[in-house]
Amino acid sequence: MLSLFGATSLFAAGGGHGAESDIVFPEPLAGYMDKEADMEAELGRPLTLVEILKERIASDPINLVASIIFFCAILHTFMCAKFNKMAHNYEHAHKEKLKKDGHSYPPGKEPVCFKATLFHFLGEVEAIFGIWVVPLVIAICITPNHGWDYAVEYVNNRNYTEPMFVVVIMAIASTRPVIKFAERCLKMVASLGHGSPLAWWLAILTVAPLLGSFITEPAAMTIAAMLLGQQFYKLKPSAKLCYATLGLLFVNISVGGTLSHFAAPPVLMVAGKWNWDMMFMLTHFGWRAILGIIIANALYLSIFFKELKSLKAEQKVENEANFEEPVPFWVIIVHLGFLAWTVMTLHEPPFFIGGFLFFLGFTKATDHYQYQLNIKSPMLVGFFLAGLVIHGGLQGWWIAPILSSLSETMLFCIATVLTAFNDNAAITLLASEVPAFGPLDIHGVAKSAEALVTARALEYAVVAGAVTGGGLTVIANAPNPAGQSILSKYFPEGISPIGLLLGALIPTLIMAVCFIVLPH
Repeated sequence: MLSLFGATSLFAAGGGHGAESDIVFPEPLAGYMDKEADMEAELGRPLTLVEILKERIASDPINLVASIIFFCAILHTFMCAKFNKMAHNYEHAHKEKLKKDGHSYPPGKEPVCFKATLFHFLGEVEAIFGIWVVPLVIAICITPNHGWDYAVEYVNNRNYTEPMFVVVIMAIASTRPVIKFAERCLKMVASLGHGSPLAWWLAILTVAPLLGSFITEPAAMTIAAMLLGQQFYKLKPSAKLCYATLGLLFVNISVGGTLSHFAAPPVLMVAGKWNWDMMFMLTHFGWRAILGIIIANALYLSIFFKELKSLKAEQKVENEANFEEPVPFWVIIVHLGFLAWTVMTLHEPPFFIGGFLFFLGFTKATDHYQYQLNIKSPMLVGFFLAGLVIHGGLQGWWIAPILSSLSETMLFCIATVLTAFNDNAAITLLASEVPAFGPLDIHGVAKSAEALVTARALEYAVVAGAVTGGGLTVIANAPNPAGQSILSKYFPEGISPIGLLLGALIPTLIMAVCFIVLPH
């Protein structure tokens, strides 16, 4: 474990070369904008969006190739259920063949079906973007004026802090002491509804997302998903209610982190550069997020009230069957301390990874109070996010000009849609590099008062759109893969991207009204 995380930390720091490289890839957005400014001066008119995109493709064809590969990866996510079904069919046919051949094997020693294993791998949504990094690297290597050195330099210099942080925070937040503490706290809220599944459902979907503003969204997602699994999904609700709940969870987590300026990745990317503090977030985003969560939860509650109410009898049986010895308070306090340390050092991988190694030692010493520590799911989620970081870093050539060419309302709508196809933190990060946003112009000069007002409106719109669309797909928000990884076992054929989209659509529209229609 030490060598694994040590290597990952070095990888994140871009430490593979031992010396600085003069390779610049991809070309900075400012370089494109300087060339386009010269072209506009020659033509005597502004370039259209299509002309800008064509010029950037001509400048470096890898831009188009990388985006095609990225969209192929997105299409792959929609094929996961199909691949899993194919894997199941191959596995079934393989077992039937073994029976017909009359061979007998010791338990666990049966021959493996390669086709079934392959399609299971292709159906793992957490592996998809990592899989498609392979053709991306090959494309960089064979594209003219690039090569292996460009691929190595690019991959080495991506920032992998967020994927590593999600691995650590997800592993800590999913431990029994943390889950039991969160369960006790939410139980007090659920007790207002006599602890019924309906009350638990409402408590988890209302309170847990708001915790994301303080313990970070990945931790809030992990806790909420674990508790929903224990208190709701185990009761086998209908598929329609399962997807509605999943969509509601993802949307609520995405907006629930906007009460502060340090916990939600899309806010964190711009808060320092645009001088956003806690008071700004509360007055511009926080109260709208709370209002939207309450309205969306109330609407889904009214739609599914009868079914939620009918789950009550089964809940009692589950509670009796799952009685566990209480976790000592001092063990809970130590776990919460490790959680707090990880949140405090979320920008410093050596510190939170080092803390995680101490945490692993503590869980070993208190093994009788722990669940079996699950590292596989956090590592898969980290792999997913690392792949998304690699692909997302090559999408700025087309995302940035689109964002900078829109009015406030259109920017909100486009940011919401783009978020569904890229991590919302990547959307806001790109926005922070565009001269239309921020207090300075392209030459680093302070904007006029009028231009600054326009910039502030655009800043609000792009971040509001990014968090609003954060529940539409599994790739739209960094914590979503964690939620999918935890809850996918309750969906027999895997989580359908279309089912998630439909489940999240109504809450997304409600959040859109709260963020863009209400005065700000």
